[in-house]
Amino acid sequence: MLKCRTAWNRLAPLARSSSSVCRQNVRRSGLINGRIPTCVPVAQMSTGPAGGDTQNKIYFLLVGAATLAGGLYAYQTVTGDQRRYEERIRGISSRQQTSATTISLEAPAVESIETEAESEPQAAPAPEELSPPPTDVEVAVLSETTEVAPSAEATEPESPAEATEAAPPSEATEPEPTSEVIEAAPPSETTEAAAPSEATELSPGVDLAPASLKVPSHVPYLLIGGGTASFAAARSIRARDPGAKVLIVTDEPDLPYMRPPLSKELWFSDDPSVTETLRFKQWNGKERSVYFQPPSFYISAEELGSAGNGGVAVLTGKKVVHMDVRGNKVKLDDETEIAYDKCLIATGGVPRNLQVIERAGEEVMKRTTLFRKIEDFKALDKVSRNIQSITIVGGGFLGSELACALGRRSNESSLEVIQMFPEKGNMGKVLPEYLSNWTTEKVKREGVKVVSEALVKSVTYKDDRLEIKLKDGRLMKTDHIVAAVGLEPNVDLAKSAGLEVDSDFGGYRVNAELQARSNIWVAGDAACFYDIRLGRRRVEHHDHAVVSGRLAGENMTGASKPYWHQSMFWSDLGPDVGYEAIGIVDSSLPTVGVFAKATDKDTPKAATEKSGTGIRSESETEEVASSPVASSTLAPAVPHNDDYGKGVIFYLRDKVVVGIILWNVFNRMPVARKIIKDGEEHADLNEVAKLFNIHED
Repeated sequence: MLKCRTAWNRLAPLARSSSSVCRQNVRRSGLINGRIPTCVPVAQMSTGPAGGDTQNKIYFLLVGAATLAGGLYAYQTVTGDQRRYEERIRGISSRQQTSATTISLEAPAVESIETEAESEPQAAPAPEELSPPPTDVEVAVLSETTEVAPSAEATEPESPAEATEAAPPSEATEPEPTSEVIEAAPPSETTEAAAPSEATELSPGVDLAPASLKVPSHVPYLLIGGGTASFAAARSIRARDPGAKVLIVTDEPDLPYMRPPLSKELWFSDDPSVTETLRFKQWNGKERSVYFQPPSFYISAEELGSAGNGGVAVLTGKKVVHMDVRGNKVKLDDETEIAYDKCLIATGGVPRNLQVIERAGEEVMKRTTLFRKIEDFKALDKVSRNIQSITIVGGGFLGSELACALGRRSNESSLEVIQMFPEKGNMGKVLPEYLSNWTTEKVKREGVKVVSEALVKSVTYKDDRLEIKLKDGRLMKTDHIVAAVGLEPNVDLAKSAGLEVDSDFGGYRVNAELQARSNIWVAGDAACFYDIRLGRRRVEHHDHAVVSGRLAGENMTGASKPYWHQSMFWSDLGPDVGYEAIGIVDSSLPTVGVFAKATDKDTPKAATEKSGTGIRSESETEEVASSPVASSTLAPAVPHNDDYGKGVIFYLRDKVVVGIILWNVFNRMPVARKIIKDGEEHADLNEVAKLFNIHED
């Protein structure tokens, strides 16, 4: 105690002095601020705001309201999620029960059909193999299908494309009525529907594109156009990506097919049903179809999205009318929208017509054929058998081929075949004048009446015939007109897609990789590409469609390859005379021709017998030629006579070979391609011609 008291006595003065200093500081602060506080407020320990009771009440009221609102929001969120989860579980359970019920109802129909057909049973897909479950609309359609009748009559509404589907049960995804009907169909019916020639010969009431057809809303690869370029791209995509899912959309009713036979071999067939079968004998006697693949090669558009191994589906009779490049989707003519990852535009072209014919009226247009498609071949074949006179306007490849084909038919009937063109001779824009004149005589020998230097002034319909008046006053009467005056590239999607169209050559402008925009490629007749040797070009031939389509397909799968190929084309004036060409073949350019005497081996027929195919580009685009070596001596003048059995015609620009025609010389195109690729000047083209072995017996 003494020690504590002693310590307090010592510390107390210090505490009192410290308190006095604090009070003095407070008074001094008050004087500085202009007022003297009467008292120093005592510090309060409180969780609420300083102030009276009213402020505290407002504070507590706001805090309470915020807390209540937060709790209410959390409660609603949790209960909403729980409700949606329960509804989804109930929906999945009900769909599984409905699917199981539907499959069980279909079982008696399958059993009865299997008993009648006495064939190998086809099991319906197990419920666990179905993914994802059908929607309510699909379930309703299934119910209607099972209520019709558990018999084979349920197979009548199917389309030929659906009837040929042979997908195993593991690939089935949705128990739609079409897939159920296919599984229940007898094998005989499936086989009958697989013939390509019956694609357009359907019984009444059967629609190629039924209303129930489900188009996939998204595809990885979308190919617009059903021609050679699209098919080549599809095969290329599948080769590099075996599981790829490819959808081809075409406005034609046919599966992808080749066009060259439509103006060549099909006209020389002895089969009276060739317009139905579309099978023909090549010059070497081998038979083939114009279709690249039978219907069994493809899968239906409905199955494409669920096909485990991918596949190629063709949507026929549908046209893409709008393209949203930013949204990566297209719109069809029936308002259907399809999204894509990669897209190829291979829309080809449409045949041109003369303005005087277009302005001549409906009766003239009804008697005019613009030759391009299978339906055009069928129509012209039928017309040529029921009229007395037909006139072909145009002296190019197509016009001359059709003239020779119809001319040979005229030898067996009373059909008069007339060919007229503004040039001096057949193919006058391509061949040098002396060779054009020789070709004209060849066409005349086929039974064709050739009218050269003919400019059509007007066409009228009078007395059930067409009267063609030329600008020089000549008047020709005929029953039907075939306009073969060129092709206009189809660029209908350019405006909606914002794609650039070349003002000089037409077609979509593409880069070296055939790409027009990000994720959009163009191939075939519609592509205007840059040739590293010959400048910007647009080519309208089969070989270009094959190679450009194949390269575009590779680049769509990430190959990033440039298009350096020099495409070729060929034309046959029957089985005895034909030629192949590459590069720029323009009769306005200076030419050098080297000819030799032809033998029996120097014909298109012999060439196809050697190569095994009438589509000669198929046997030549993969070959490689060695570099040509030319002599350094000057080229002597090459005299021309009337015997152009076989030879090579060089087209020059600035003393460099930019084009080559092989006249009745076949299977030498890789050599010509190498000469143009090298781009060198040749002092003696006679020596260069020896590389083609034209002097061999």
